[in-house]
Amino acid sequence: MTALQVIELFAGTGPDGEPVVERVQVRVNEDDSCQLVRSPAFIKGIASGDTIKVSTEKQEFELVKRSGNLAIRVFCRGDSAAVSDRLTPQLEKLGGELDLESPRLLVYSIHVSCGFATIEKILDSVCDGANSVWYYGNVYDPQDGQTPLNWWEAILKPE
Repeated sequence: MTALQVIELFAGTGPDGEPVVERVQVRVNEDDSCQLVRSPAFIKGIASGDTIKVSTEKQEFELVKRSGNLAIRVFCRGDSAAVSDRLTPQLEKLGGELDLESPRLLVYSIHVSCGFATIEKILDSVCDGANSVWYYGNVYDPQDGQTPLNWWEAILKPE
């Protein structure tokens, strides 16, 4: 088993115009590609289990292979513990994992085969939109935030 490493990737530009990097834990493969151990909080387009190739000079990456996991980010106005207490057990029943828990942010990974409707019903039952909101991290085009990437169609297609 390869050792885990932490790499820094470009996550966007902050309100001050400065670049923002996020540290992500990866397992480095023999071909120097990296497999994400957890879904990132701010880097769009990737999730836990995905394999990426990293250009270390630029802190940019290229997606090599998708794992089929959805990255779900839950932002909270107050302490996220109450939201986590209600959400985590329901998502874990479906095989989902809580990848990151901080005072105002939760990040989950869950396989797309659980179904968008099922996952969204759980998220909507806990997140009220005022004190907590949720977003997919890897479902929409990172540039416009609206165009579905549709990567899941190949994964969900019957053989």
